[in-house]
Amino acid sequence: MIKPLLGLSLTALIFSSCTKDHDPQPQPRTISIENVLDSRPLVQSGTFKGAGAPPVILPGQSISFSFSASKNQRLTFATMYGWSNDLFFAPENPGIRLYGDDGTPITGEISSKIKLWDNGTRVNGKPGMALVHPGTAEAAKRNIKEVNGMDDYGHAFLPASQLMKVSLNYDGSSMFTVTIKNQSGGTANETPFSPGNWAISYVAGNDLLLPEPIYSKDKATTEALTRIAEAGDNGPMSAMLTGLTGIFTPLSPILVIVYNGSENPFFKSGENDRGEGLKELAQKGNADMLAKALTGKGGVKNVYVLKEPNSTVLLPKIGGNPGGKVSQSLSLMPGDRIAIATMYGFSNDWFFAPKGNGIDGSTTGDVSSSIGLYDNGTAIDQFPGAGITQFNLAGTPLAESKAIALVPNPNQFTTLPAIGSMIKVTLQ
Repeated sequence: MIKPLLGLSLTALIFSSCTKDHDPQPQPRTISIENVLDSRPLVQSGTFKGAGAPPVILPGQSISFSFSASKNQRLTFATMYGWSNDLFFAPENPGIRLYGDDGTPITGEISSKIKLWDNGTRVNGKPGMALVHPGTAEAAKRNIKEVNGMDDYGHAFLPASQLMKVSLNYDGSSMFTVTIKNQSGGTANETPFSPGNWAISYVAGNDLLLPEPIYSKDKATTEALTRIAEAGDNGPMSAMLTGLTGIFTPLSPILVIVYNGSENPFFKSGENDRGEGLKELAQKGNADMLAKALTGKGGVKNVYVLKEPNSTVLLPKIGGNPGGKVSQSLSLMPGDRIAIATMYGFSNDWFFAPKGNGIDGSTTGDVSSSIGLYDNGTAIDQFPGAGITQFNLAGTPLAESKAIALVPNPNQFTTLPAIGSMIKVTLQ
């Protein structure tokens, strides 16, 4: 009886040893998330012109254009004083305020904010129809300066507000319409206005990213502005502003989850927000509530919230500087999956997260193609980066209740870059 028992014991020991040798071993991985957006400082820009041929705005005529804006953003524009050699109308930098300190939209006539400026590239003559041709070039080009009652050559000019009437109307949901009327008819400074350009800068914190997009007082002009001031040609300025207009957004602290299961543990496209903290992440960039709700949840193995040490949020590329980046070491078993979530910072409730059932933990390399941009459906959307109710622009989101869905691109507000041009996710 002793021999069979001994043989059985040896067999069990050998089997146990073999089983241990073939047990799955955890695999070390590092996940990195980076804001790779090549950002732009202007959230919107555009052009305006008269309805005739040539498309100037004659005395008595008006033009209008519309835009979105958040608190602390400013409107600026430029148009030529047509019967001059190089004069132009524009608000004083950084532009026209659109909201009061309490967030109330400013409406009504704002003509007093408009000034008349000398581009400093042509000798001025007496205002009038005789100056529809280019004047003599300045012997030495001068800096841009305000024409305040009289130019440097002794020619008198009425205040810009008596020649141009500018009005603001608030259309709701952060939308404004501005109307520019030529009221110079019958004055000593009667003149058409040329086609023009307008722009709105992003605000980060309380600072405009580009506070002087069209001109700089007491500094030399640009070729694009000279084309407006001398010839009423807004094409070069349009090209310049278009190149400065686009997307700017930080990414909020990154939620990273390691789990084992058949479904993403915190959301599913087509269902409403579960009330576990995704709303707070999508609207305010706060991942703590969702991280707490997921810790210990069935199938969830690890939960991390990754922050940059200096700025917390991950800023985009700005002025040649790289975007923000965070990394986390992971220990993954076969079958483990990874999900991330981070807010599109300058939105009402958009967030980046994997499509479908997360990221396969056995994958290596760039996995950005698995990421989608989702609308959480809990706050009414506005123009990204120009919405008065966006939390990161000092607003209070307006509640709605819709199913979570991918953000269309292009959408009703703007055209976004490809996902991989905004956020990069790698596993190594």
